[in-house]
Amino acid sequence: MGTMSEVVTSRPPAFEKKATTSQIPLSDKQKANTCSDQQNTQCSEKCDPNSSLQPVESFGPYFRLIPMSGQVKELQTIIRDKNTSRSDFKFYADRLIRLVVEEGLNQLPYSDLTITTPTGCQYKGLQFVKGNCGVSIVRSGEAMEQGLRSCCRSIRLGKILVESDLDTHEAKVVYAKFPEDISQRKVLLMYPIMSSGNTVIKAVNVLQEHAVDEANIILLNLFSTPAAARTITNAFPKMHILTSEVHPVAPNHFGQKYFGTD
Repeated sequence: MGTMSEVVTSRPPAFEKKATTSQIPLSDKQKANTCSDQQNTQCSEKCDPNSSLQPVESFGPYFRLIPMSGQVKELQTIIRDKNTSRSDFKFYADRLIRLVVEEGLNQLPYSDLTITTPTGCQYKGLQFVKGNCGVSIVRSGEAMEQGLRSCCRSIRLGKILVESDLDTHEAKVVYAKFPEDISQRKVLLMYPIMSSGNTVIKAVNVLQEHAVDEANIILLNLFSTPAAARTITNAFPKMHILTSEVHPVAPNHFGQKYFGTD
């Protein structure tokens, strides 16, 4: 059967300047301790994958926003603008995708690794724990694959196709293809726009049918409505979800604009 299994089916106030401890001369020992404390704090901040993420309390502890900045807001604005050309849309969408993917990779497990530098020094660093894969929900989810590939060139990818029934409008899984050992992997599930949450729920159900633990799924998303966020977090409270914005109006034209089918 090969290596793959298949199934069909979001001017500080002026203060009076006062003397601070930094203005008081320190002994050499105090200076050393202060420097050590600062280094420990910086290391803790860098190594904590959730330190920069913004939790959305109403949707549970595992639903988070990437850090908001002027750059992120501009990208969101360009993507939502009806006057944005397709070439600009794709360019700026890829930039936002990359930001979300980079934050998503911070949620994966790391292990300690000591290497030797070209000068012969020992350096204590980190490396990814093997056993991760990406799964895109076709078709709009495929727009996020290149962003993931740009960060992890050798990562395995799977796909899920979910379509809505023309009569009942119920989402159903038509096709799914995964690495055969997906149950033993961390899964980066990619779907850029969540309006109702039904498509994601169907996709996660298929992953669970393949013995993927809910806690091992990290959903990478660009835009979500509050209704979709609530629906998905109620259904899968242990699943990690990362998005750039939660807004009542989602840019549902994303897939058509990105792939030029509008």
